[in-house]
Amino acid sequence: MKLGAFSVSLSVSDLTASREFYERLGFEVTGGDADEGWLILKNEQAIIGLFHGMFEGNILTFNPGWTQDGVPADGGFTDVRDVQAVLRSAGVEPAEPIDADGTGPAHIVVTDPDGNTIMIDQFVDRPDD
Repeated sequence: MKLGAFSVSLSVSDLTASREFYERLGFEVTGGDADEGWLILKNEQAIIGLFHGMFEGNILTFNPGWTQDGVPADGGFTDVRDVQAVLRSAGVEPAEPIDADGTGPAHIVVTDPDGNTIMIDQFVDRPDD
């Protein structure tokens, strides 16, 4: 499976303090909206999202159809609905399943054996087959 861009989504208690800390590590803000409580930061190919008050715990995030450079991919990715089908056939059930016949943006969430949350969050339409 080609899951696209990878990032870590961090639940933070103070968005400004977290942004300043990660900037000291060489990250730069590349997106988000501080007024809404979230920012995306990047250092080379490493991407982190800082989220205040949106969820508990940290999330490993994959974005099918999206590159590490933050732009839509030119095909060559596994649609989130196909990822869901593969996971289900392997005995992994998403917390909130999505419509297998859908074509637009969608996301699924699964939990690994240690309780870590993994979100597969697709921003783009299903690729043409």
